[in-house]
Amino acid sequence: MAENITKQQIKDINSAAAYSIACDESKDKTDIEQIALFFRYVNSAGPQEEMVELIPLKCQTRGEDICEAVLDCLRAKEIKTTHLVSVATDGAPSMTGAHRGFVALLQKSLDRKLLTFHCILHQEALCAQSFPPECTEVMNVVIQIVNKIMAKGLNHRQFRSLLDEVESAYSDLLLHNRVRWLSRGEVLKRFAACLGEVKTFMSSKGLTFPELEQPEWLEKLHFMVDMTAKLNTLNTTLQGRGGTALHMLEEVLAFERKLTVLARDLQRGTLSHFPSLREFKQAHGVINSEYLQSAITTMQASFGKRFREFREEKNTLSFPVTPLTIDPSLLNVNAFAGVSQPALELELADIADKDIWVSKFKRLTEDLEDVARQKATLAQNHKWSDIENLPRPDKLIFETWNAIPDTYTNMKKYAFGVLSIFGSTYVCEQLFSTMNCIKNKHRLRLTDDSLQSCVKMKVTSYSPDLQKLCAEVQEQKSH
Repeated sequence: MAENITKQQIKDINSAAAYSIACDESKDKTDIEQIALFFRYVNSAGPQEEMVELIPLKCQTRGEDICEAVLDCLRAKEIKTTHLVSVATDGAPSMTGAHRGFVALLQKSLDRKLLTFHCILHQEALCAQSFPPECTEVMNVVIQIVNKIMAKGLNHRQFRSLLDEVESAYSDLLLHNRVRWLSRGEVLKRFAACLGEVKTFMSSKGLTFPELEQPEWLEKLHFMVDMTAKLNTLNTTLQGRGGTALHMLEEVLAFERKLTVLARDLQRGTLSHFPSLREFKQAHGVINSEYLQSAITTMQASFGKRFREFREEKNTLSFPVTPLTIDPSLLNVNAFAGVSQPALELELADIADKDIWVSKFKRLTEDLEDVARQKATLAQNHKWSDIENLPRPDKLIFETWNAIPDTYTNMKKYAFGVLSIFGSTYVCEQLFSTMNCIKNKHRLRLTDDSLQSCVKMKVTSYSPDLQKLCAEVQEQKSH
């Protein structure tokens, strides 16, 4: 069944106007490095994000090894590289090295420039690590205290009993997982909410952590609670399937601008956007707002230095949504096979005054605004599962462009090519979670081929052609 699905995927990829790839690597349970190779393209059903191959690397994982493995995969499956538009990877040196990284070697092998993107989620996570060392140390102390409570079964049970006795809003603390993106903020939030109970329990056990009585340390704790909550909201917004690279960039730029508002809020001392820190100030009377403001300014500078490739291509990324408001000379068409810049400019001039098609793009903008409004309301109420049921932005964009006549072929090819661009390697990270569930400690002897087939059947949106498969199987005749 997996082989049948792969054939369907390859057929659609080769017939698409353009496609992009996202590539990331992770070790499985037997320390075999697995490269997830995802393709994003537009077929008759709309935008697709599909894992075509899970490539095992059993020796070195240098940039040249990854590039060779990917090119071998493309050749073996007879996937055309002429209409490959962009590549998204994480920021590992083996992927993004200037001379010997996977991306550089791939472009050299294809003898042409591609649009290359460093996963926007990874860049956001790196920006989140720009807190001053004193703030980072807060997290380390919290982890130590949580481990003291939860490492021993008796301590853990007694602490949960204490929370139950005082009718706490929470029944337990949370453990920090460095791998999970959202772990840090949730741990700090729960710890701060249970701070009184934690102090009481630590005192009853004769365990001393002087930081719990230091106003300077507690101030930084409450500041971190508020800031990590905001970073978690941004991170959650950037996750999920169906989001366009433009949407991700806009969310990051909006957060960068919000940091100015947060710094000003601290400078004024109103703390309207820092509920946890505001409670601390009401209890203790004063905070070091200058120090906290500098922490936000440093983070804002970190955001400003990153996302360079997304910022440079903002006009290109905006094209599928607002094609009539962009100067065609600012569009990057070099990586788009079959798209002629002069012909594209003529088509844009031709369509600009034809109301029947212009109205399509106005309606698209209204639909995207409506989805964004509903998503913001649901996110505010923490109804994450309901967000999954909203129309996908890339699907709405596809339906609009699919209605445009083929006489505007350069516009359509360019729009579908831009729509294929990966803004992050989220789908790869999600796949690795699935991979580790399938190849777990009870199934370590699972072969690479079997692992790939199982993972593909789990994550694909395609259905195998069972009728064809059954016809190819020899019937077992009765004796």
